[in-house]
Amino acid sequence: MQDNYVRIFDTTLRDGEQSPGATMTSAEKIEVARGLARLGVDVIEAGFPAASPDDLEAVRRIAVEVGNDGSDRQPPIICGLARATRSDIDKAWEAVRPAARPRIHTFLATSEIHMQYKLKMTRQQVIERVREMVAYARSLCEDVEFSPEDAGRSDPEFLYQVLAVAIESGATTLNIPDTVGYTLPDEFGALIAGIIRNTPGIENCVVSVHCHNDLGLATANTLAGLKAGARQAEVTINGIGERAGNTALEEVVMALHTRRPAFGLVTGINTTQITRISKLVSNYTGMVVQPNKAIVGANAFAHEAGIHQDGMLKYNQTYEIMSPELVGATQSKLVLGKHSGRHALKVRLTSLGYSLNEEEMNLVFERFKALADRKKVITDADLEALVSDELYQPRELFSLDGLQVACGTMGMPTASVRLRDPEGNVHIHASIGTGPVDATYKAIDAIVKSPNILQEFVIHAVTEGIDALGEVTVRIQSTDLPATVDAQSDTEQPRTFGGYGADTDIVVASAKAYLSALNKMLVASGKFGTPEKPATHAVVHSP
Repeated sequence: MQDNYVRIFDTTLRDGEQSPGATMTSAEKIEVARGLARLGVDVIEAGFPAASPDDLEAVRRIAVEVGNDGSDRQPPIICGLARATRSDIDKAWEAVRPAARPRIHTFLATSEIHMQYKLKMTRQQVIERVREMVAYARSLCEDVEFSPEDAGRSDPEFLYQVLAVAIESGATTLNIPDTVGYTLPDEFGALIAGIIRNTPGIENCVVSVHCHNDLGLATANTLAGLKAGARQAEVTINGIGERAGNTALEEVVMALHTRRPAFGLVTGINTTQITRISKLVSNYTGMVVQPNKAIVGANAFAHEAGIHQDGMLKYNQTYEIMSPELVGATQSKLVLGKHSGRHALKVRLTSLGYSLNEEEMNLVFERFKALADRKKVITDADLEALVSDELYQPRELFSLDGLQVACGTMGMPTASVRLRDPEGNVHIHASIGTGPVDATYKAIDAIVKSPNILQEFVIHAVTEGIDALGEVTVRIQSTDLPATVDAQSDTEQPRTFGGYGADTDIVVASAKAYLSALNKMLVASGKFGTPEKPATHAVVHSP
């Protein structure tokens, strides 16, 4: 592979999923993995197999179904994370082994604060553990990545020793993490340069960077590391991840693309897929992309100021350093409405990157016709919201069968809700609330009887106009389910679940989003069987 090629290592399904409330079901993880393969990422870190049997099975399914699909190009490397223990490494290997290109990624902390307070190990003990566990991983798998956790706060001289031992023991990729987002770009660039200059055998390995965003410097640090010689970037879609998140894939890729003369580096990413995968991850996790987010935010290519609009009308590069089409943020040229047929819809969905089977197409077409009766023109954004709402929801235990609300300045806001339960029985309940959404949620709670705390409620219009499709995302915290246990510190993390809904009626969209989150929570509880368990996991601090 050429020296100027940067491998994109996506950890959305591992580090990204550790964001509170971002837990995805196994089916959702498979769909995101497929999207990442279409995007062209080189490595998919599919999860932490030792966290739970469900996570192991989700990683194994990705290894089988995505890790062997070479229809467009060679399949991506499928990677599983493991602590530096034999049991973790065994589970990681069990999960990724079916892939055409498997990788085991193991890690151990090297900073003084981590060794003293978390590991309670000496420097020599850390070196010996690295030697033993990297060698064990290499005995199972030819592709082994090692990360010295909290490298950004580690003694560089000790880091050189540890990395040299990892290379001697068989590591093929050395990942240098700024685990707590502490370093500055010049510091991190110097750290990478020092490692490349002072670590024996480093020429036989790929140097990788993994940066967190606690000081808002994740992308800057990643780019500094690449400029210093690293050739793999560990990233997540939309920058999701623990605490303030990880380096955003879309920011690194488009910085390298837009400023290619400055970096002289290339990736294998199909940039036109960026907007679609961003939307998919946002819908699944319930984590809304902020409007001013670089590359994928709603305002990233919006211009309101008069002087900007004047410049754009004269020559778009006056205020746009990249085109929206380059990242897949295009507007439809084919006008779809109530007179459009199945073929026109299928052609448009195909051009947007969706490949639907006959059953899925029937479901989407039915929803499309219903939406077209209420809207004059259906845009690409409407279609993406519609497909996400119809096909990418969790298994419906309770489904919305009817909703009627009464609100306004006269009288009390009231909602009458009709739900269908898993056995097909219909339940009706009416409640009073402070507003129509509050009344709706209270009525749903009275039927479902699954205690929770509503932590977040976000609503926005997908498109412009009075008939715009409304999107709602919610996040709820279970008061019933046992907390997730941090595998390293034994601290407990409350279980949270995200939900998404779309409709031209924002109260209906709100009800759908709430039921989506409730259904995920109910599946996780096992009260109605477990045909599709959420890929729950113990929280593992990112390398």
